[in-house]
Amino acid sequence: MDALPVDLFSDISAKESKALSVTQLVRKMKRAIESGVGKLWIEGEVSNLKMQASGHWYFSLKDDGSQIQCAIFNARRKEGSEALEDGLKVKIFADATIYEPRGQLQLIVEKIETSGLGDLQARFEALKRELLAEGLFDPSRKIALPVFPRTIGIVTSPTGAAIQDILNILNRRAPWVQPVLFPVRVQGKGVEHEIANAIQKLNQPKTYDYPSCDLLIVGRGGGSLEDLWAFNEEVVARAIAASNIPIISAVGHEIDFTIADFVADLRAPTPSAAAELAVPDAAELKSVLNNSRKRITRSLTHALREPTQRIDQLRESLLLLAESSLLARKQHYRELLIKHDNLHPRRILDRRMAKTLELQRSLTQLVQRQLLDRTLKLENLQSMIRTLGPESAFKRGFSIAMYEDGKIIRSSKEVKPGMRLRTKLIDGEISSTIP
Repeated sequence: MDALPVDLFSDISAKESKALSVTQLVRKMKRAIESGVGKLWIEGEVSNLKMQASGHWYFSLKDDGSQIQCAIFNARRKEGSEALEDGLKVKIFADATIYEPRGQLQLIVEKIETSGLGDLQARFEALKRELLAEGLFDPSRKIALPVFPRTIGIVTSPTGAAIQDILNILNRRAPWVQPVLFPVRVQGKGVEHEIANAIQKLNQPKTYDYPSCDLLIVGRGGGSLEDLWAFNEEVVARAIAASNIPIISAVGHEIDFTIADFVADLRAPTPSAAAELAVPDAAELKSVLNNSRKRITRSLTHALREPTQRIDQLRESLLLLAESSLLARKQHYRELLIKHDNLHPRRILDRRMAKTLELQRSLTQLVQRQLLDRTLKLENLQSMIRTLGPESAFKRGFSIAMYEDGKIIRSSKEVKPGMRLRTKLIDGEISSTIP
């Protein structure tokens, strides 16, 4: 038998060295599914529902031809999960992926709706196609939001949590902004006309005696597709499209999409986010918050998709990260507080007052020392005057002879017989006549 050439063995060895491991293959399939399929709505029947003590629920979603495994992490917090039971027909919003340890295709469920909503979904898609064809979703027709709005109109329920969230955020981020609430119902029969009417009136402030708004926020808090349906009505969509004031649509939660979102100049995932998007904030703080949110979101997503036996370990890592970040921010806040306190006008005034008092004390001491020196000098002069003056001579027994007019007699030659003289002594004067 002829020997095989050497280069043939080399070629076989090279091909064998390129074989994938099972883990590598599964991960490659996982990436392909997550990027190629992603998040989508799926309809089917619930089967083999298992509710774990950890709060995670697992079930199969099936139809006549196939079935697929589903997982809901923290199930009791997911909208619509309370209605889940075997045999129930549901529609779920989920992320397609692969559970690596078993190489098993599965759906990570984010939202659940019971069957019966198919008609609403069909209406939604029909209106969406119609308005899309008319160009109402075209980015070129959307109005840019003002950078520094002064007056913001808010079309929502006056009693819901959404208005409180919006007002709180506006007050915290931009206290100079004047919010104008146009109260409407956001759920129930005929509410779409109230919402559309509010948008139309806010666009005519002089006619209806309303404040002139720079920006409008239109929306409500979360709910089911039926709860949010008013924002899928054509009358609301056309009122938004006709608005001369830029509009932020803020309906439901992040995963909720309505026709109003597509027509509006900007879609916000929540009412709170709408308030944040409506007003400016410091670029540095915004960058820090966005980066922190992304890191936490990535960590949480990774933790939720890993097997439950690794949850405790990941939770501990997340807590350490959050604690470290919080400590760093607290330290930064304390440093800013100290810096602010030192630069506060009250502190500057206190320091200047203290310096003034110190100068005043120094000046008082200086004046007192000079006054004492002058007093001592005056007393010395007085003492010298007493020592050298006539009083000292009087005390030693001397006297002064004077003419009658008080002129001092300086020589005996000036005295003549018969002259009247005055002699001054220490205790008085003596009058006499020269014989």
